Parts: sequence; C-alpha cells; structure tokens
Amino acid sequence: MRYSSPVLRSGLTVAVAALPLALAAVPAVAGPGISVSTTGSTVSVTTSSCTQINGSWGTASLLTSSQGSFAQGRQVTLSGTSTSQSAAWSSVSPGTYTVIVVCSDGTTAGTQSVVVSTAPSPSRSASPSASPSRGVMGGVGGSTTDYGTVTLVAGGTLVGAGLLGTAWYLRRRNKPYRL
Repeated sequence: MRYSSPVLRSGLTVAVAALPLALAAVPAVAGPGISVSTTGSTVSVTTSSCTQINGSWGTASLLTSSQGSFAQGRQVTLSGTSTSQSAAWSSVSPGTYTVIVVCSDGTTAGTQSVVVSTAPSPSRSASPSASPSRGVMGGVGGSTTDYGTVTLVAGGTLVGAGLLGTAWYLRRRNKPYRL
C-alpha cells in the first residue's frame, strides 16, 4: 500500500507556483541613481552616474509640484569628482519637490521626490544656574551646613546612650534566671 503525505505534496505545489513570482520580483540591473536629502531649508542631491564631458558633469533641477519640465525648475550645475557628483539648493520653502538630475551626455541619472518641512524655530532654554561650589559632600551625609559644637556634642551623647542601652539589654538577656 502506497502512502504519500498530502502536506508534502501541497508544499511542493506552493513552492513551484511561487517560483515565477519570486523570479519576477527580483529587479533587473539597477543603476546607481540619485540620493536626495534635506537639512532645514537646504536640499542636496548626490549621484555617481554622471561622466564629465567638456568640463561639465551635468545639471540638477528642483521642481515644485506646479512645474512640469526640467527647464522650469531651479537649476544647479553638478560639481564633484569621478566617484561622486553633487548639487544643493538653499533657502527652499516648505513643500513637496521633485529633484531631477540630467548628466552632461543628456541621460537622466534619476528622479526623486523630497518633502521640505518647516525648520523648527530655535527655542530659548533657561539660563544655566550656578552650581554649588562644594558639591554634595557625600562623606558628611549630604549636608552642606556646618553645625556647631553643641549640636555635635548632643548627637554624640545620643549615640553613646544608645550604645550603653544596647549593651545593658544584651547583658541582662544572657544571664540565666536564678530561683
């Protein structure tokens, strides 16, 4: 009698069916593209996909949502080296923008959207207060007050009385009861 596990058969069926989906999800060779970042009201873009032609790496353009073409945006010439080219825009108003980089050979290095948020206004912090000159003085019980001789003698007397009372109690406890 032949026995086959239905779980094993269904697992293989799912694996074979998922294989084309997994292969289709792997992207083809992806280009280096562009990387866009914001710091306050400054937007910067970096890329490594442009080559220098006649002393120019290319141009980057910052477009608002109402602008539709590369020429309408704020254009900045790319600068950098053969490994990394960059451009930056300062004083950019809050909003959503699109950054497009076109290399000097006419190819588009990449397009990416970026959101510029309002820069947080600097908040005034409380002025620093003067720190104690002697600190906590941990060896003196955290006290910074200098007590007089009378206070110290009274405290010593109380400690001595406590020690005498403890000794008297323990001595009486150790004596056997005599009848």
